[in-house]
Amino acid sequence: MSSSENFAARLAFRGSTADQPPLGEQLATLRHLKRFFAQVWRTSAPLTVASIVLRLLRAVQPLLVLYVGKLIIDEVVRQSGMPSPGPGLSAWIASGRLVPVAELLALEFALIVAADLLGRAVSLVDGILAELHSNVVSMELMQHAAGLDLRHFESSEYQDRLERARRQAAGRNALLAQIFGQGQSIVTILTLAAGLLVYAPWLILLLLVSLVPSVVSEAKFNTRSYYLNRRRSPERRELEYLRYIGASAETAKEIKLFGLGTFLVGRFKRLADTIMLDNRRLAIQRAIWGGLFAALSTIAYYGAYAYIVWRTVEGEFTLGDLTFLAGSFLRLHGLFEQLLIGVTQIAGQSLYLDDLFSFFDIKPTIALSPNPKPFPQPIREGIVFENVGFRYPDTERWAVRGLNFTLKAGEALALVGENGAGKTTIVKLLTRLYDPDEGRILIDGIDLRDIAIEDLRTHIGVIFQDFIRYSFTAAENIGVGRIEVEPDRGRIEAAAGQSLAAGVIEKLPLGYDQPLGKLFANGRDLSGGEWQKVAIARAYMRDAELIILDEPTAALDAKAEAEVFQRFKGLARGKTAVLISHRFSTVRMADRILVLSGGRIIESGTHEELVAQRGVYADLFELQAAGYR
Repeated sequence: MSSSENFAARLAFRGSTADQPPLGEQLATLRHLKRFFAQVWRTSAPLTVASIVLRLLRAVQPLLVLYVGKLIIDEVVRQSGMPSPGPGLSAWIASGRLVPVAELLALEFALIVAADLLGRAVSLVDGILAELHSNVVSMELMQHAAGLDLRHFESSEYQDRLERARRQAAGRNALLAQIFGQGQSIVTILTLAAGLLVYAPWLILLLLVSLVPSVVSEAKFNTRSYYLNRRRSPERRELEYLRYIGASAETAKEIKLFGLGTFLVGRFKRLADTIMLDNRRLAIQRAIWGGLFAALSTIAYYGAYAYIVWRTVEGEFTLGDLTFLAGSFLRLHGLFEQLLIGVTQIAGQSLYLDDLFSFFDIKPTIALSPNPKPFPQPIREGIVFENVGFRYPDTERWAVRGLNFTLKAGEALALVGENGAGKTTIVKLLTRLYDPDEGRILIDGIDLRDIAIEDLRTHIGVIFQDFIRYSFTAAENIGVGRIEVEPDRGRIEAAAGQSLAAGVIEKLPLGYDQPLGKLFANGRDLSGGEWQKVAIARAYMRDAELIILDEPTAALDAKAEAEVFQRFKGLARGKTAVLISHRFSTVRMADRILVLSGGRIIESGTHEELVAQRGVYADLFELQAAGYR
C-alpha cells in the first residue's frame, strides 16, 4: 500500500470528528509541488519560461517607481529652495531647470506604462497556460482511469478518491499563478528590503514578527478547511447524484410520475445545509481570528510609519526619503503578508494536490505478463475453466467457486440462473476485468494471464445489458466497437445491417451522422430496443474470435429478439460465443447450456437434455412457458 493509501486509511479510521494529522504528514504533501511544476512544464515549456521572465521584470518595477518618485520629490524640494528664474513657464523652460524633473517624470511614466503592459502580458500567458494545463490534467486523469481495474470503479472509497481527483483536475489552476506570484513577490521583497536596509534595517524584522500570528492562523484554517472538505467527499458525491437525478432527461418521467421533486429537493437541502453549517462555522472562526491578527500587524505598521515621520521631522530624512521609505514599508508590509500567507495557502493547496496525485499513484492490480503471448487466432481447442473461484473485493462470499467446464471452439454456450448466480462474473473473468482468486482459465492451453491484455480484449466482443448510450453520432456509437477503424463507414454500415440497427438509423434525419441522445443540440433519442440494436452492432463491428452477449436483448420484443438471435447464430458460425439470457426461447438456440446456482454449475446439457432431466432448468422453463400460455 502506498503512503497516500496509508494516509487515506488513517483518515478514514478517524472519522468525521478526526483531529488533523501530524504536521509531518501535512508537510509531506509539499512534495507534490515538484510533480505539479513538472506537469506544468510538460504542458508548455515556452509559456512557463515566458511567465517566469515576465514576472521577474515586474518584480523590480515597484522599487524603480518608488525610487524615481523619491528623486522627483527631492528635485522639486531642491528647486523650490532656489531663486525663481523668472515669471511664467517660458522662463523656467529657458533656464533648463525643469529638464531633470521632466526626465524623471518621463521615466516614471514609462515605468508605469511598462508595468501595465507586463501585467497584461502575465495575465495573458497565465490564462493560456492555465487552460492548457487544465486540459492536460483532465486528459491524463481520463487516461489513467482507463488503465485502472474494474474493482476501482466498484468501490465507494475509490469513487470518493476519483471524485476528489476530478475536482482538482480543473481546480488547481489558481495554484500555478500563485506559485509564480510568490516567486515574483520574493524578488520584489529582496529589492525593496535592500533599499530599506540602508535607512532602518530593524523595521524589516518588526514587519516579520508582526505578521507571524496571521500566518500561523491562516495555515491552521487552510488545513482545517481541506480536511473538512475531504471528510465531506461522500456527501458531496451524494449532492452531485441528487442534482443529476433531480434534473436529467433520463429520470424526468419517473420523478414526475412518482412526485419525487419535493422529496429530492428536501433531501438535497438537508444534506447541503449540514455541509454549509460546518463551512459557516469554520468561516466565522477564520474571520474573527484573522481580523484580530490583522489589527495587530496594522498597529505595528503604523508604529513604524510614525517612526519614519519623526526621523523626517528631525531632519535625518528628506521628504523624498520619507515618501520612499513610507512607500517601501507599505509595499513590504503587503508583500510580506502576501508572501507568508501565500506560503501557507500553497501548503494548503498542496493538500488538494495530494487528492490528485494520490489518484495517479493508484496502480492496476491486474498483473501484466512480462512475456505476453498472442491471442490464438483462430481459437482451435477452446476455453477451459479449471477449478475457478472468485470473490469480489471486500466481500467474504464467493461469487463463483469450483467452476470446471470447457467452452469448445466454435461452440455457442448459454449461461442460465437466477440473479446473483455468477453468470456476469464468468464474463468479467473471461475478459480479465478481474482475475480468479483460485484456479485458472485457459484459451487453447494458454493461461489467460499470460496473454497480452490489450490483445485479449481486442479479440473479444462483449455487449452488456447496461451498455453505454453515447451522446455521439449513430456511426460513432457503432464505431466505438473497434475504435481503431472507426472511420471505416462501410464496416459500420455492415455491422448495423447485421444487428438490424440499419433500419433504425436510416429513418433518422441525418442517418449515420445523426447525434443520438438529448444531451446536445439536434440530438435524437432512440427507444430502448433501438438502442440495443445499435449496441449489438458494436459486437459485430469488433469481428472478434469470442462473442459474449450478456442480456443484450432485454428491451426487445419477442419477435425482434428472435430475429436478432437467428441472425446472431448465423453470423457467429465458426466463432466461439457465450450467451446470457433469461428468455428460454433464446437460450435453447445454444449448443450447450450451463445452469448456475450460488456460483456453481448444477446442470449442463442441451435444451432437450435438460428438459428431460426434470431438474432446475426444466422447472424454470415450465414456469416461463406457463406464463406465455
